[in-house]
Amino acid sequence: MKNLKIKVISKYLRPYKKEFLYGALALLIVNILSVVIPLEVKNIIDQLQNGFSSDFVISKSLWLIFLATCMGLIRLFSRQIVFGIGRKVEVNLRQKLFDHLLIQDPEWIQKKGSGDIISRATSDVENIRRLLGFTVLSLCNIVLAYSFTIPSMFSINKPLTISALMIFPLILGIVSLFGGRMVNQRKAQQESLSKLSDLIQEDLSGISAIKIYAQENAEKNEFNRYNKAYRNSAIKLARTASTLFPLLQGISSISLLILLSLGTFQLESGFISIGGLVALILYVERLVFPTALLGFTLNTFQLGQVSLDRVEEIFQNNPNIVDREETKFLKRKIKGFLEAKNLTIKYPGSKFNALNNLNFKIYPGELIAIVGPVGCGKTTLAKSLGRTIEIPDNQLFLDEIDVKTLKLSDLRKNISIVPQEAFLFTSTISENLSFGEPKASKYLVKESATKAGLIDDINSFPQRFKTIVGERGITLSGGQRQRTALGRALLVDSPIVVLDDALASVDNKTAARIIDEMSDRSNKTIIMISHQLSVAATCDRVLVMDKGEIVQEGTHKVLVEVNGLYKQLWDRELATRIVKSQK
Repeated sequence: MKNLKIKVISKYLRPYKKEFLYGALALLIVNILSVVIPLEVKNIIDQLQNGFSSDFVISKSLWLIFLATCMGLIRLFSRQIVFGIGRKVEVNLRQKLFDHLLIQDPEWIQKKGSGDIISRATSDVENIRRLLGFTVLSLCNIVLAYSFTIPSMFSINKPLTISALMIFPLILGIVSLFGGRMVNQRKAQQESLSKLSDLIQEDLSGISAIKIYAQENAEKNEFNRYNKAYRNSAIKLARTASTLFPLLQGISSISLLILLSLGTFQLESGFISIGGLVALILYVERLVFPTALLGFTLNTFQLGQVSLDRVEEIFQNNPNIVDREETKFLKRKIKGFLEAKNLTIKYPGSKFNALNNLNFKIYPGELIAIVGPVGCGKTTLAKSLGRTIEIPDNQLFLDEIDVKTLKLSDLRKNISIVPQEAFLFTSTISENLSFGEPKASKYLVKESATKAGLIDDINSFPQRFKTIVGERGITLSGGQRQRTALGRALLVDSPIVVLDDALASVDNKTAARIIDEMSDRSNKTIIMISHQLSVAATCDRVLVMDKGEIVQEGTHKVLVEVNGLYKQLWDRELATRIVKSQK
C-alpha cells in the first residue's frame, strides 16, 4: 500500500518534475546557507576573543545580513514553486476527477451518493494539494536539515552533539505511536463529513417533500446526529493532535537544556569555544522547529494519504458502458429501424429477468406505443435503447447494426430519450431547451417548444425564454418540466425519439395536441412508453408488455376487441374516467 501511494504521488508530481527540481535545488541552497550562518557566527565570536574591532563587527554583520537575506529570498522562492505545484495539481486533479465522473454509469453515481462524491472532489482534493505542497516541502526540509546540520555539529563537538540528539529517537517513537491512531481518526472524520454533505445535498433537493410531510424536525434530528458524529470524530483527532504537537515541542526543547548544561562543563574544560557552543545552540534550535513540525507534517501527510485513497477509489472505478475497441462510426444517416432479437436483461442481484427474450421490429417513421402494467420492463427497454444500462451482444439493432458496436455518442445522437423524471438545469428555459444543441438558433428553440406544447406557457412568463427555471426546474409545474425535456429532445432532431412516460404529468387534451404537433415529424420514429392508453390509441401500433415480454401487438382498434391484457387495461382506464367524471 505504501509503495502504491508513493507511485500515486510520483504520478501526480511527474508533470511538474522540472519545477519540483528547481524547488528542491532552492531548498538545498537554503539548507546550505542555514549551516553556513552558524559557522560564520562561531568564527566571528571566536575571533572577537582576540580583540574587539568595530570595522570587523560591521563588515561581518553586513555579511551575515546578506547571507540571511539570500536565505530568506531563496526560501520564499522554493515555497512559491512547491506550493504552486500543489495548486496546479489541485486544479488538474479536480478537472480529471470531473471528467472521470462524467463517463460513469448513472447507477453508480446514484449508489455512491452525490454528497460523498462532492466531498471527495473538494475537501479530499484540497488535502492532496496540501500533501503535494506543504508536506513535500516540509519533509524535504526535515531530511536536508538533518543531513547538513548533524555533520556540522559533529565537526564542532561530537560528545555534545550526541548528548543533544539522544532525545530525538524518542521523538520519532512518539510520532510513530501516534501515527496510526491519527490515520484512523482522520479517515473517520472524512467519512463523517461525507455523510453530512450527502444529507445536506439530499435534503436541499427534496425540500418540497420534507415540507409536504412536515418532516422538518425529523431531518433536523438526523442532521444533528450526523453533525455530532462529525464533531466527535473531529474532537478525537484534535485531542490527539493537541497532545502530540506540544509533546514533541517540549521534548525537542530538552535537547537545548542538555546542551546548555553539558556545554558549560565542556567550555570550562576547554573542549569547546564560546563560538562553538553558540553555533551548537543555533543548530539545535534549527532542528527543534522541523522536529516539532514533524507532528503537524505527519498529520497533513496522513490526511493526504486518506484523501488519496478516497480519490483513487473513484479513479479505479471504470464504467461498464464504454465504447469498444472495434467501435463503428456511423458513415450514413440513420433511417430509424429498430429490431430486438431475444433481448434479455437481468439486473445484478435480481432473481428474474427484467426483459425476457424480447422480440420486435419498429420501422422508420412509425409512431409506436409500448404499454403494460407497472414493473413490466418498459423503462428497462427505454434504457436499453440508449445503452444507459448494459445489454448483451447481438440482441438489439439499429438499422441492422448491433448497437453494442456503435460509438455511444453516435447512438445517443440518433436516439433521444425523454425520461418521466425530467431533469432541468438551473438556467433559462431557452438554455434547457438547447442543452443538446447549444448553438441552435432562436427559431429552432421556439419551434421545439411549439412541438412540445410549451410555447403558450413560455409566452405567459414575464421573461419568456429567458425565464430562470430554478434548481431542477422547481419553478415549473410537473407537466411544464416534462414538456421542456420533450422540447429538448425534439430540438436535437434525432431520427428516433423515445418518450418514457414523458406525458405522464400532462393532461389528455394537451397530450393529444402534442401528438398532433409531432405527427408532422418528417419520418421520425417515435416510441411512446406510457400508461395512458388514450395516448396509445393514437399510435400506429401498440406493443403490450408483461413480465418482460411482449404479449400482444397490434393497433388499438384490434386490441380492444380481443380478450387480453390490453383490453383489461383499457377497460380499467375507462372505468377510472367514469368515476372521475361523476365526482
